[in-house]
Parts: sequence; structure tokens; C-alpha cells
Amino acid sequence: MNWSYAKNIVTGLVSLVQGMQVTITTMLSPSPTVEWPRETASLPARFRGHIMLVADGSTGFARCIACGSCVRACPSNCIEVRGEKPEGAKKKSPTLFQLDFTKCSLCGLCVESCPVEALAYSRDYALAGAERKVYSSMDLLAGLGTPFSEQCHEF
Repeated sequence: MNWSYAKNIVTGLVSLVQGMQVTITTMLSPSPTVEWPRETASLPARFRGHIMLVADGSTGFARCIACGSCVRACPSNCIEVRGEKPEGAKKKSPTLFQLDFTKCSLCGLCVESCPVEALAYSRDYALAGAERKVYSSMDLLAGLGTPFSEQCHEF
């Protein structure tokens, strides 16, 4: 019997056993697939959902002072803020706060630039819709305190 032939057979069998070991280990490990929407995936701590306004705990209104720093910081030009100072108030309050989520790159510059920490990332990841216009003008003032997925679409 030729020794190189026997060596090839043994090498082939070892390679086959190693490959089967990888296959069986993968087959018996738990599946990473989540059957959404029946199950929800656990989100990492640094997950960045769409931008949302943060409500002031004492008043329930937005912390935003309509200074426009988020608009100036946004490289995608997807935020529009208008505000006015009511009579007798110490600071401005927003009358319009819209986000065009179709343009937003979730870079976070608006969140970082806000002097009163009025912007934050949401934990909402289920953003599915039949029409694009739902995401092109998200009114963040109207949805203050409710998840975006509950605000704009029902299927």
C-alpha cells in the first residue's frame, strides 16, 4: 500500500470530522433569529432610533427653547424649528418642530448641540410604513410622550 495514499485518506477524514464538528456545533446552538412581531429583539444600550423631544418632568411640555442650535448643527438639513415667546414667559417655546426622517442620518449632532438636552434618541425600531410621506414630516411636538410607531400608522 502506498503511504501517500493512506496519508491522503487520513487527512481527508480528519478534515471531514472537523467540518462536521463545526456544522453540528452550529446546528445545536440557539438560533439568533427573532420571530418578529411575536418576539422582540433586545436592543443594545447604544441603539439610535429616530430623534424625539424630551418632556420636562414637572410641566409635561417639551424642554425645547426653540434656539435653533439643532437646526444649525444638522448636516442633513432635516430639522425645522419655529418658536415664539409667550407673554409673561421667561423663554421661547417651540410652535413647530418637524423632522424629515427620510433625510436624517442619525449622526447625533443635533442631540449633542442642544443646550437644554431637549433631544434624545428613541428606542423605537419598528418603523415600517406603506407611504414615505409618514416619515418626511414627523411632528415631534404632536407626539410628545408617545412612541412614533403608535402615532402614525396602523395596518
